[in-house]
Amino acid sequence: MKVISLQSGSNGNCIYVEADGLRLLFDAGISGKQAQLRLAEHNIDINTIDAIIISHEHIDHVKCAGIYHRKFNLPIYITPKTWTAAYKQHNLGAIGTVNHFAPNSTFYLPDRPDVAITAIPTHHDCIDGSCFVIEHNQKRLGLCTDLGHAFPELNTLIPTLDALIIESNFDPDMLHHSAYPIHTQRRIAGPHGHLSNHEAASSLQTHADHANLQWVLLAHLSENNNTPDLAADTHIEHHQLTTHIASRFHASQAFHIE
Repeated sequence: MKVISLQSGSNGNCIYVEADGLRLLFDAGISGKQAQLRLAEHNIDINTIDAIIISHEHIDHVKCAGIYHRKFNLPIYITPKTWTAAYKQHNLGAIGTVNHFAPNSTFYLPDRPDVAITAIPTHHDCIDGSCFVIEHNQKRLGLCTDLGHAFPELNTLIPTLDALIIESNFDPDMLHHSAYPIHTQRRIAGPHGHLSNHEAASSLQTHADHANLQWVLLAHLSENNNTPDLAADTHIEHHQLTTHIASRFHASQAFHIE
């Protein structure tokens, strides 16, 4: 399995996952042009993508889904409630048929029963959010951002994974001293917001000795309430897993699950 973060943050999210020739984009929060260019950096033609899978309706995850669908003829997979919310809240443009998956279920793309995609409900402040596990040849990748908090299913999931993308959104001290209004701070740090560096690191620490994780990619870092160094230092204090950080502005290297 090959994994590339094309961009990760409140300015837009898009993750590329390839499993035995099946090519998927998770979320469509960056422009079609940038997605095309960043895939091309890795010698991937965006026209060869098999589907876009949407995690939830927030603008930084869904804003360019219509463009990907129209310009590159990419099928969209989304829960019914997320589709309704996204189409009402955002100007996605003309979109034909979409493909629905159910929350808390496993689904497959046509003619690809070898790649299982499991949608796990999150506690983020959205309509019907999901994080995902992609499984192929007994290797499992977790895509876990916009979680709300470290809910029990997350801690059950981590020891079963071979690689993990997990949000490490904010440093509590930076958030507390930020210019954000109190209600915004409470939303971010509350049970339906985002995981802090400490929450993400603690979840990994609990399972690090028993996990099969080949690598961890820290994602969705806040521009104003976090830094890559703070995130990295917090995780180093908690565990010794091989850890990388996804950029808010550039594509990552290609990560592999062996």
